[in-house]
Amino acid sequence: MDSRSDEDDVRVRASRHGSRPRTRTRPAHEEAVPGLVVAVDRGRMTVRVQGPEGAPVEVTAMRARELGKHGVVVGDRVRVVGDTSGRTDSLARIVTIADRVTSLRRTADDTDPTERIVVANADQLVVVTSIADPEPALGFLDRCLVAAYAGGLTPLLVLTKNDLASAQPLLDRYTGLDVDAVPMSPEAPLEDLVTRLRDQMSVLVGQSGVGKSTLFNRLVPGAFRATGDVSKIGKGRHTSSSAVLLDLPGGGTLIDTPGIRSFGLAHVTAGDVLAAFDDLAEASADCPPMCGHTAEDPGCALDPWAAAGPPARSERLASFRRLLTAVGQLTPGH
Repeated sequence: MDSRSDEDDVRVRASRHGSRPRTRTRPAHEEAVPGLVVAVDRGRMTVRVQGPEGAPVEVTAMRARELGKHGVVVGDRVRVVGDTSGRTDSLARIVTIADRVTSLRRTADDTDPTERIVVANADQLVVVTSIADPEPALGFLDRCLVAAYAGGLTPLLVLTKNDLASAQPLLDRYTGLDVDAVPMSPEAPLEDLVTRLRDQMSVLVGQSGVGKSTLFNRLVPGAFRATGDVSKIGKGRHTSSSAVLLDLPGGGTLIDTPGIRSFGLAHVTAGDVLAAFDDLAEASADCPPMCGHTAEDPGCALDPWAAAGPPARSERLASFRRLLTAVGQLTPGH
């Protein structure tokens, strides 16, 4: 993914020099029109607005200078001024960006201090992985789940190439998390998946070669997202170049993203993951200060909580701790 153009870069570490207070009053822009960002490409955004006759119109827009360094990503709810006709060579300006309800974020690696917002306001993260050819990248899957939980998205696993191997071992891995999963084969009907996507804003992620673009083309006929072959070592070439939001025929929207080889979690803490699990978070209230919630932490209240309940609690705790390992930094949870 080209983080320079399609992601909102946010410095996690504060600069040594504070910014000067603004002395100008920003314009109210009362005439601004609400819209949804459906694509970002090299600093230009495609924004869907309501046309004069009620039909949606897609306009090209630039970010207003008054927004400073605040980036714009697919899924952002914005307000635009200027030429919103959608005519060729017309240009509008994005003047406000609404607060984000959810955000899918990542860093380039686990030591990068810069987090990048990939998509805003999505309801669920649809993680596409193949069961075989190539084998599922378990570390990548764990990291995607962490990013979903930390960003407020509901995760959904789509297991492709179900005709080549059983999906059960992979399903068993996430039993304790109650993660919904849909096994798929190339010719299988899409009804089960379409039902889960209906009336939702879903973002599709997956590594190269797992069939993500092929699946996108089936879900959104006419999208023609590029597809490529998988090499003998299981590494496909990146076949998509930019994030895009499109409407699903049965209702809802689907955001395709470029192939992502890494999902850095430098911005995520153990507390971010814990916050996504209400039952574990409640039980952790009895943990000692600075508890990392691992099996090695003395006095962690999650162990007696799991032991006192049904087997599902132990499975859930084990899955939760596996995600903590994926975070790569076990910081205090509360």
